[in-house]
Amino acid sequence: MKIALINKSDSTGGAAVVTMRLLEALRAQGHDARLLVAERLTKSPHVELLGEDLKIRARFIADRLPVAFANRFSRETLFKIDGAFAGLPVASHPFVKEADVVILNWINQGVLSLREVRKLLRSGKRVLWIMHDMWNFTGICHHAGKCTHYLSPRLLKESEGDGLAAAEGKGECGNCPLFGTHASAHDISHKIWRRKEKTYNSGNITFVAVSNWLAANARRSTLLGEQQVEVIPNPFPLPEFSEIRRKPGTGKIRMIFVAARLDDDIKDFPTLKEALGICKKRMPELSDSLEIKLIGGIKNPTLLENFPIRMEWKGIVKDPAAMKKAYEESDIVISTSSYETLPGTLIEGQAFGCIPAAFSQGGQRDIIQPGLTGELAEWDSDFTLRSENMADAICRAIEFIANSDEEDLETQRRRMYESVRERFHPEVVAARYEALFRPNSAQ
Repeated sequence: MKIALINKSDSTGGAAVVTMRLLEALRAQGHDARLLVAERLTKSPHVELLGEDLKIRARFIADRLPVAFANRFSRETLFKIDGAFAGLPVASHPFVKEADVVILNWINQGVLSLREVRKLLRSGKRVLWIMHDMWNFTGICHHAGKCTHYLSPRLLKESEGDGLAAAEGKGECGNCPLFGTHASAHDISHKIWRRKEKTYNSGNITFVAVSNWLAANARRSTLLGEQQVEVIPNPFPLPEFSEIRRKPGTGKIRMIFVAARLDDDIKDFPTLKEALGICKKRMPELSDSLEIKLIGGIKNPTLLENFPIRMEWKGIVKDPAAMKKAYEESDIVISTSSYETLPGTLIEGQAFGCIPAAFSQGGQRDIIQPGLTGELAEWDSDFTLRSENMADAICRAIEFIANSDEEDLETQRRRMYESVRERFHPEVVAARYEALFRPNSAQ
């Protein structure tokens, strides 16, 4: 089967990394799968550019200009907003024309316009669109945060009792919070929302959410509430369990926190510091043994000052072997993100033997089985309560590490490894996609 995957890049960004993994997983199953991109950074023979460099640059500029005008040339939100205004002629690409299945991924910033998506849908090909964030069912944003404009009042009422019923959906975007005082009922968030509605109704398409949390939000949205929405996680290639080389802790309880940007608001770094300070106070007998490794970029290094426990900041680490080693040298992997679609750091850390501790607000629930493969904390809008809840989860993980012998720890590591393998192994994920390639299929 010929499968064309479309993504902005083959290397830059989380969507690029997992799309490359899916490409390799599908090829391993015997499919002629190729990735078509606007930015080619790898040397993979299965990756092709969607056009000439000059044309790609021109489409990027054409796509950004409407955003710049709409947000009054504010750099703060310039790349938080996407409307798929302009893009490349993907539907006429030779391999797309030959393909049996087209899989769209992250297609913004001049890769694919909504008009071009309509062309693909009208071609009669099997089209899947993998959602890595919320953009497909909002007007222009990738993460709606506290905004609920995109939610359908009718679907919210029908889903009472599952945590989202308390939200107040307006049914369609407009008056976008990203525009502040410049927002209006008919701003571009509303116009793009309307264009998406028209696009999705122009042909058959299957949306694939990478987590149940993302799917739940999509199914309650006006745009995707009547569309086919499936859940298939991102693939995570794993070594054999016997190939993982755990490093002895020499009496230390070693934690790790990983993010592209440590000071990204979504990662909630202040809660990490506060929670670790609480753990130190609760466990004075263990305070000297607690240490954490921070991996990721940061714009304001003063945030690292007065850290409550021993800390080492490694900066940005791009080498997979170095990341594997960092996980093998850690006992607990922490995420304090207010929400995540499907946080790969928790999956990778868990596979390499780290007990994950995270909030239960997003895709984290797809990864962690509380008390079995990690610890979940209830998120709260109040900073003090949020920090206390996260401290509870981290402390439970610390207590388990401190009070377990090597046999118990090895049993726990194998349990976590098998949990990841059963759900996120590339072969498992590829098989679930193969089931969707058949027309009118649903899992």
